[in-house]
Amino acid sequence: MIKEHYDFEKGEMLLINKPYKWTSFDVVKKLKFALKIKKIGHAGTLDPLATGLLILCTGKMTKQIETYQSQEKEYTGKFVLGATTPSFDLETEVSEAVDISNITEAQIKETIKKFTGAITQIPPQYSAVKVNGERAYKNARKGIKVLIKSREVTISNFEITDINLPEIGFKVNCSKGTYIRSLANDYGKELGVGAYLSALKRTKIGDFRIEDAFELSEFIEQLQPKMESTQ
Repeated sequence: MIKEHYDFEKGEMLLINKPYKWTSFDVVKKLKFALKIKKIGHAGTLDPLATGLLILCTGKMTKQIETYQSQEKEYTGKFVLGATTPSFDLETEVSEAVDISNITEAQIKETIKKFTGAITQIPPQYSAVKVNGERAYKNARKGIKVLIKSREVTISNFEITDINLPEIGFKVNCSKGTYIRSLANDYGKELGVGAYLSALKRTKIGDFRIEDAFELSEFIEQLQPKMESTQ
């Protein structure tokens, strides 16, 4: 519910449902311009092709960004089995499909056990990870492959929620820094048929839930008249 008064300079924490194909920085820019917010930042990037919970902090609350970023995240989405992409999602061209008729439901569910707990993963070439001072995805889009270091992340819960081959639905609870695209790629490798991420939604950050988030356009539309009336 929209509050009667916001003090963006003193500091506010906002929950926004990031729209599809928007970057997290697009949301920051939109709010900064539309609501005339001087200082604002987001607590954890979402890929453009992902939707879901984005925490934004304004004013003095930006000091709390790292606290929110470090909290456990929950995601839901879909993997497609039997094909891969260079970006591990739909940003790039999908490879030719391979036969997955030998993959059983038991295998699909058993394989997730290998990706629960502390695991090591390598972020995608198409990611915002900095290598020699430049974002990896900028090199990837030029066809340049860079060496990205592996990292340890924690998957506290990984479950298959739906099987409709070649697509499977999932829910994952994980630590800061986890790339669900890398999880899709590694999971597909383990099954021996490849996989890529076809849909992703962040549903929780710590105790904050997507159900409590505002739609970006509605939040701005409802708040602007209140701000104008106080000026």
